Amino acid sequence: MTAIRSVALVTNPHSGHGRGLAAAAVATARFAERGVRVREIRGADAAETVRLVRDSLRGPERPDAVVCAGGDGLVCVTLQAIASTGVPLGLLPGGTGNDLARELGVPDDDPRAAADIVLGGCVRTIDLGAIESTPDPDHARGPMRFATVAGTGFDARVTLRANRMRRPKGSLRYSFAAVPELLGQLGVPYRIELSGEPGEAGDRVVETEAVMVAVGNTRTYGGGMLICPDAIVDDGLLDLTVVGAMSRLEMVRLLPALAAGKRIDHPAVGHYRARTITLTAAVPATADGDPAGVLPATFRAEPGALAILVP
Repeated sequence: MTAIRSVALVTNPHSGHGRGLAAAAVATARFAERGVRVREIRGADAAETVRLVRDSLRGPERPDAVVCAGGDGLVCVTLQAIASTGVPLGLLPGGTGNDLARELGVPDDDPRAAADIVLGGCVRTIDLGAIESTPDPDHARGPMRFATVAGTGFDARVTLRANRMRRPKGSLRYSFAAVPELLGQLGVPYRIELSGEPGEAGDRVVETEAVMVAVGNTRTYGGGMLICPDAIVDDGLLDLTVVGAMSRLEMVRLLPALAAGKRIDHPAVGHYRARTITLTAAVPATADGDPAGVLPATFRAEPGALAILVP
C-alpha cells in the first residue's frame, strides 16, 4: 500500500476517439474530491511525453503515482519513463484495447472506479518486456519496454495498417485491416533463439516457417485476443507463440477464434517460454500496439520492472 496525495496524469486526446480525455475528466473530479493534487501531462508526441514524465519524477514535487488516461499505446510510451523508478503506474483505461487493464482487473468502462483503484494505493510489482530491434525508417522507436505483447509478422502488419485507419472505430478496425494482409505473403522463414527456458540447461535454436510470432508478457492483445494463453505477468519469463505456416483458408478460420478471445488449438501453433528470445525474419514488429522496428530483434524479460496500482 502507498498513500496517494499527488499524481501526474498523462493524457492523449486521440486515445479511444476521446475516451481517454473523458476518463481523465471523471478521474480528475474524483481526485479533487479526495484532495489529491493533479499535474496534467499532455505531450505533442511520444518523445515529448516521455520527457515530460521523466521531468515530473525529478525534484521535490515528485508525484506519488503516474496515471495514464488512455490505452495500451499511451501506457507503452509512459513505461519508457517510469519503468524501474519505483513510482507506481495507475490506469484509467480509455483506449481501443486496454489489455493491460483487463489483465490486472482494472475496469475499462468505469473511470470513477478506476480512479478509486488509484486512490486505494494497492501496489503490485510486475514484469516488463524489453525489445531491441532494427530501426525501421518509417517507424523507428529504438530499444523499448512493453507491458503486454510484442507481435511480429502478420499480426504486426495488421496492427500497423489498423493504426493508419480512421474507420471503423474500436477493435473491428483490426478485422478490416487483416483482409488485405491475408492477400499478401503469409509464411516466412524464422530463426528463433531461446535462452533461459525453464528446465533447459542450455540455449536452443528453432528454425521454422511461420505466419506470425508473438512474444507475450501478458496473455492478450488487440482488445482481448488470447495469443499467449499461459503467460504470467510476474514469472520473470516471456511467452512465445509461433503460428506456423498455413493456408489462407486456415488463417481465415483461425482469426475469428483469436478475435473472440478463444485459445487457439491448431497443430501449426507452438508455445515456448524463456527469459531471452531473439527472432530473425524479414518482418516488422510492434509492441503494445506501437511500431517497434523490424526484425532481427532481441526480447528480454525484466522481472519486477513496474510497480502498478491494482484492485
